[in-house]
Amino acid sequence: MDLWSWISDLPYSDDWSSTDSASELTFPLASHDSTESPLQLNARRKFSSNSDLLAITLYVSYQEKALWVSDTCQVNSDKPFLPLVLQLLQEIISRSPTAHDSITGACPRSHLQKLKPDSVSWTLDSHSPESFSAFFNLVFLARLFWLCACDAPSEVGSLYFNSMLAPNLEAFSSTHAPVLRAFFVSAGVDVELAIMRTFGYMLTKCLLLQEVGVGLQLLTPSYKNLGFSYAAETHGLWVLKGYAPLMAMTRSRADVTNGRRPVFEPKESVLKYALAHQQIEVVIQLEYSIEVKDNFILVKARVDNIRVHVAKLGFNKNEENNIYMYERHFPSRVRVWVGPESGASYVTSLTLGRSTDNIEKETETEKTLKSSFGETKVPNMKAMTRTTSRTKARTWRWDHDSDGHVAIFDATLCDNMTGVEPYVGDDGGANGRDQVGQSFQKRYMGANRSFTKSGNWVFGEGLEGVKWRLNKEMEGSVLKWRIGGEVWVSYFPNEVKSSYFETRRVEWCDEVDLPLILGA
Repeated sequence: MDLWSWISDLPYSDDWSSTDSASELTFPLASHDSTESPLQLNARRKFSSNSDLLAITLYVSYQEKALWVSDTCQVNSDKPFLPLVLQLLQEIISRSPTAHDSITGACPRSHLQKLKPDSVSWTLDSHSPESFSAFFNLVFLARLFWLCACDAPSEVGSLYFNSMLAPNLEAFSSTHAPVLRAFFVSAGVDVELAIMRTFGYMLTKCLLLQEVGVGLQLLTPSYKNLGFSYAAETHGLWVLKGYAPLMAMTRSRADVTNGRRPVFEPKESVLKYALAHQQIEVVIQLEYSIEVKDNFILVKARVDNIRVHVAKLGFNKNEENNIYMYERHFPSRVRVWVGPESGASYVTSLTLGRSTDNIEKETETEKTLKSSFGETKVPNMKAMTRTTSRTKARTWRWDHDSDGHVAIFDATLCDNMTGVEPYVGDDGGANGRDQVGQSFQKRYMGANRSFTKSGNWVFGEGLEGVKWRLNKEMEGSVLKWRIGGEVWVSYFPNEVKSSYFETRRVEWCDEVDLPLILGA
């Protein structure tokens, strides 16, 4: 589906009728069979008084009925179809689902303003038509989703899911959307969240339909692990952002007992539906610095911030009577790695900054002796001894590790009283699962809770860093550094009674720049 090339060629196409000023061109989008195209994109031209081509309008039609109409695109402008792209993006943002715990929508001043044309114009200028075509297809698929889900007959929705969305799901992976990354950097994080939550909502609906066996014969298991991530270097930080709808995350093998998945009662289908509408949104920030020594270059990095947001996607905020709405997965393990590109010979050593944890105990002993002497016939004496023992209890255990010259930061959630880890707890059979369920029930309440009240996790304590020593000859170069993240989320019943449990994981990896230039 190369829509952008077809649209870009419209002003110069030879397929227009030379005699009919009202002629139209059509691009087939989806059909029920090979001979019929009921869903299509149409282009209609408009002439000026002197018969010069002035403007083009596009619209989506189903069986000759218009379902959506674009703004007028002026052909004589520098970027004739920029208004079309802006309109599609603005309409996607305005309909985007929000997280139930998001401030967006709760604060009257938090609504997104109109999208600035400069961000789209810059994205269009800085990429080739072939690259921009993939970005436009994603945007058009998202806008068509809202059209088919909200404003079109039901048969159009079925046609869209089977013939358009399912065959193009691979376009929602990171490797197929380099222009989307550039657009997010230019447009800002609010636009990024709105669009990624739309993509997550779309993928969730599609994967849910696949799981219950409603059509989507073209959707195969190879389309799992869908999601989007990108990394960037900015102001002394390496930043990795990742998004993955829960349904696209890989289910842990530990969830399968004797070849069967966790028992799920039909009456709990509402719970499963509510859990499915979640998206994992992760931000990993590593702070780095460079020091040029006499004989080598020292590169330091440490974890500046890790944020794992479990966003509940939806539209109905007034669901206080629906107890399932408050059930959600929680982060149970986070793994971050960073290091030079594979095969780099210019790195001479890696130094980790944290030892393997030893249990730390502190014992305090106090002895007190009291006595009284004087004119009393019986001397009074009193002795008291007090012993205090202190143990540091951590809810998250942090480990440093390495793989060659790649440094690994590994955080695992555990019960600070029993030591139970939910990440591996479902490997221990029914008793292990029960113990995890007891340890992490009511997990968003109390002073010792491991998460925010909204179920998210933030780390910002300035963990010990790592150091690499590089050959001095690399000074003045801009190197490529690898950065990756792996996140596990687990579910055990919190407020409801259920036997359902699971752990899912997602993994991202990208490259960032390491400028070995003084003053850079």
